[in-house]
Amino acid sequence: MYVCSCFGVTEAQVQQHAENGACTPRQIASACKAGTDCGSCVRRIQAILGRGACPRRDLADQGRPVLSDLGDLEDLGEAA
Repeated sequence: MYVCSCFGVTEAQVQQHAENGACTPRQIASACKAGTDCGSCVRRIQAILGRGACPRRDLADQGRPVLSDLGDLEDLGEAA
C-alpha cells in the first residue's frame, strides 16, 4: 500500500527506513522524500513510526546522546 503517492513510497519502504534507524517523519523524508511534496502522508508516516521501536528515541529516554552512529548502539547496550 502506498503511503506517499507523490513519490510512490510504500508502507513497507517506510518500515524499512524505520528499521534502519529513521525515527521521525523528517528522517523518513531525508531517506526517501516521502512527506516533502503535498504533506498529506505525514500523519500516516507518524502512525507507522509510532508502531515500532526506535533506538534513538530509546537512547534519548535514557538521557544518552542520540547523534552517534546507530552502529554504535550495540556497544552502548553492553556498557549499560
